[in-house]
Amino acid sequence: MFMKEQAVTRIGRTLWRQLEFGEINSSRAIWSFAFRVSFRSIIVTSLAGFCSLALLYALDLTSIPFGEMVKLMVVFSWLFGGVLSGGLAFVAGHVIRDLLQSRSEFERLSRTDSLSGLANRRAFNDAFAAVQGEASLAIIDIDRFKSINDRFGHQAGDRVIQSISSVLREVFGEPHVVARLGGEEFGVILQGGTLPQRLVLVEQARRRVAEECVAFHDTQLRVTISVGVAEFRSDKRPETVYAWADKALYLAKEMGRDRVFHEQSLTILDPALTGHAPDDARLFAAIGRRS
Repeated sequence: MFMKEQAVTRIGRTLWRQLEFGEINSSRAIWSFAFRVSFRSIIVTSLAGFCSLALLYALDLTSIPFGEMVKLMVVFSWLFGGVLSGGLAFVAGHVIRDLLQSRSEFERLSRTDSLSGLANRRAFNDAFAAVQGEASLAIIDIDRFKSINDRFGHQAGDRVIQSISSVLREVFGEPHVVARLGGEEFGVILQGGTLPQRLVLVEQARRRVAEECVAFHDTQLRVTISVGVAEFRSDKRPETVYAWADKALYLAKEMGRDRVFHEQSLTILDPALTGHAPDDARLFAAIGRRS
């Protein structure tokens, strides 16, 4: 008898373990979930009922005819195991769906910059750490952004950020990752294609921003961006890739703004950097000598 109870318990666990709560995302899915719960509850209740019948008659604990007991067991299984559990599952399905949607929305918001609608630094860092194969990192900075805030106010600055974010979103689609890193700085991870193709996209974004006219009250604002680009390679640490892109951006600013500089520009202007030394200190020291 103990082995029978173990068998029933094992079957029950198997039946319930197959229910996937993550699939409850629509009314149809909730009905399906409720029917599955109801059906499996009937099976488990029926198995438990047959085992109980065997025990009752073995111990001579009932005088009710076997046929009548079977009918009662079937009614009990359908009413309590089927209808009741199905109804409860239907209610629980709505609760589970709401919780899953809330969790999904919370996860999305926790990885989205509220002002620009782009990915935030947390999402960018996750994507940055997961880069594999050929890819480029572009660090973008809005030129003279402080003067816009000082002259027109922070609302104007926010409007500019939103406008540029819209342009970047249009230029860099999938599978690229576009994020606002903070303030007036953006980061783009360009994946797939060749290096020239990726640089064409970056240059296209620079031109589109320069052509964009941002309306703020009665003022038409025009801004530009400077961009530094570096390449992901198997022999370069992620922080070194970021350092090269950041210093390429610094060079773009120093050379007049509104332009794209690739990390190769650093090695051309300073031969001491040739070979992509992995030592960040050497990189920063060389930039310091040039400036």
